[in-house]
Amino acid sequence: MHIMVNNIKKIKQNLQNSNTLIKCLTECETGESVIVLNVGTGMHQKRRLANLGVFPGAIIKKKKHAPFRGPIEIIVKGSSLVIGRGLALKITVQCDKSCVY
Repeated sequence: MHIMVNNIKKIKQNLQNSNTLIKCLTECETGESVIVLNVGTGMHQKRRLANLGVFPGAIIKKKKHAPFRGPIEIIVKGSSLVIGRGLALKITVQCDKSCVY
């Protein structure tokens, strides 16, 4: 737990000192690796996502998204995960300044 708190502090310091973009997971480009900053859901969904590896400080990659506002497939620690677009809208991520959105 202490290590995770230190990692979050380092990420926040890097955000203040760099030119990065903050956006929700649905706005990311396919194939883009991002760092999770916040999961703005209820306690049950936060626990479920944390058990799957999606928590603040985690690095995830958007693999693909379904057409017509369907679910989004992400890669977390080498495992593919599919989450609904509504849940993905509540996940705030950080990407580098090369993002196009």
